[in-house]
Amino acid sequence: MSHDINNNNSSNGSGAIVLKKQRTGEIVATTPEKSKAIMISSTIPRTSNLQAPIMLLTGHKAEVYSVRFSPSGKHIASGSFDKQIFLWNTYGECENYMVLKGHASAVLEVQWSTDESLIFSASADKSVAVWDLSAGQRVKKFTGHSSFVNSCCPTRRGQQLVVSGSDDGSVKLWDIRMKRCVNSFDTKYPITSVCFSDASDQIFSGGLDSEIKVWDLRKNDVLYKLEGHEDIVTGIRLSPDGSYLLSNAMDNTVRIWDVKPFVVGNRNIKIFHGAQHNFEKTLLRCSWAPDGTRISAGSADRFVYVWDTATRQILYALPGHKGSVNDVDFHPLEPILASCSNDKTIYLGEIKP
Repeated sequence: MSHDINNNNSSNGSGAIVLKKQRTGEIVATTPEKSKAIMISSTIPRTSNLQAPIMLLTGHKAEVYSVRFSPSGKHIASGSFDKQIFLWNTYGECENYMVLKGHASAVLEVQWSTDESLIFSASADKSVAVWDLSAGQRVKKFTGHSSFVNSCCPTRRGQQLVVSGSDDGSVKLWDIRMKRCVNSFDTKYPITSVCFSDASDQIFSGGLDSEIKVWDLRKNDVLYKLEGHEDIVTGIRLSPDGSYLLSNAMDNTVRIWDVKPFVVGNRNIKIFHGAQHNFEKTLLRCSWAPDGTRISAGSADRFVYVWDTATRQILYALPGHKGSVNDVDFHPLEPILASCSNDKTIYLGEIKP
């Protein structure tokens, strides 16, 4: 969709570097703090309602580990080593309209509730927090893990449950109506990433043993394991239709697994190459496009990779970040990709529909 670029872009404090159209017709990038202009392009075809084809969000004071669009796509949440969760507007000048404070250490992952009323966060302070956005404050703090909580994930629908995974080797289940853990699964190795199945009757967990375990909540035991990665699994994500699981690992592969019931044989159906891990050993995450036709993953080589799921070809290797790309997320409605990095910034970029 074509979108005019206003001539009066400005921002105070945390905000975005935006593209501005000059009288000559040239489009330049400007930073509100330094008024620095950099030539980008004179003819950029538009594919979304972003104010500019590329938006650079600045304000975090340390590495940004997690970024997520809200279900409506109107807002963005980001979690950082600076212990804070920033909430941004996706459109306009991408203003940072709220900061959630309360964690005592790095925020390692953030998630939205389906109705956008709550934010869930996992932190290195050994806790999982629930934040009420109407009040702008924390309403629950779940403690019980004995080490860093690397990941959390709420159910997609129905039950008000949150799952968390920690360096203490446990996967814990929390009911946001209660104050204590309602179930716990213990393993021998640190857990790096967790998520629910579509029906919320299973939990997927990845960790330092290179396996992805599938926990059956009815039997309280491992239903089966997804084996194939040769190094630490750093991120997992369920597909929009709930049929497939995406994983990123330190063996420098991104994989798709068939997690439908009653699958016979190898569930690892596709392997993607390109995204890199390095000595930093960062928990690099991954993401699905809303229609499942594309995937993306963070990479230590400072690029954002996007693949076609059918052909396994790299569609994009997007530059811009000056540090490891820790997390990526597709907009739920428009061809926009968000990425966050150790360089303390978040990029929003248009891609082809």
